[in-house]
This record gives sequence, structure tokens and C-alpha cells, in this order.
Amino acid sequence: MTLDQKINYIELPARDFDAVQSFYEKAFNWSFTDYGPEYRAFTDGAIDGGFYQSEQHSSTAGGAALVIVYTSDLEQSRETIIASGGSIVRDIFSFPGGRRFQFADPHGNELAVWSDR
Repeated sequence: MTLDQKINYIELPARDFDAVQSFYEKAFNWSFTDYGPEYRAFTDGAIDGGFYQSEQHSSTAGGAALVIVYTSDLEQSRETIIASGGSIVRDIFSFPGGRRFQFADPHGNELAVWSDR
């Protein structure tokens, strides 16, 4: 697969980089690189991204795009997210092709987790 014209980086807002880093390390095992007081990069092993300094947050209610993570065990991912400090925005529901839920990270950014199982 070529990388030309493919999404390969995602940026999200955050005011407390340590809090979001701790959450995503615990919830998804992401790795981080600190680039100073205004930026912290991450990788999940497949896609890279970063958090930029901002008081704003990303949510579908505000018209933001929804970042969706795949899991093979939806219920376990839900419990891990809660235990890591996230909150459920929309609980598990079915859709054609699978099931998913939406959550907010400690900054309030809304993401989703889905499974085809």
C-alpha cells in the first residue's frame, strides 16, 4: 500500500499533556514524545499524531471529526477506558458491521472504539 494521499497523522487539543498521556498509555498503550510546552506527539504503532496546547476540545456535538479505534474486545476496552480516567459519552450500540461506543478522554476529546465481533 502506498502512503500517497492517505491519512497518516492526527492532531487533538489538550491543556494537560501529562493527563492525556497517562490516559492513552493506560487505555491503549500509546507511546509519546514530548516536544515542549505546546506539543506532545504520540504513536499507536500504526498511525502517528500529537496533542497541541489548547483549552478547546474535539467533540461530535461541536462538529469535529470522530477518531475511531478498533478493538477485538469491546467490553474490555470500555472497562479499561473507564479505569484509565475516561468517561463514556455514548454507550455500546450496534450498527451495520459491528458495535461501538464513544468516550471522552481527560481533556474532553471525544473518540470512539469499535469492533466487528
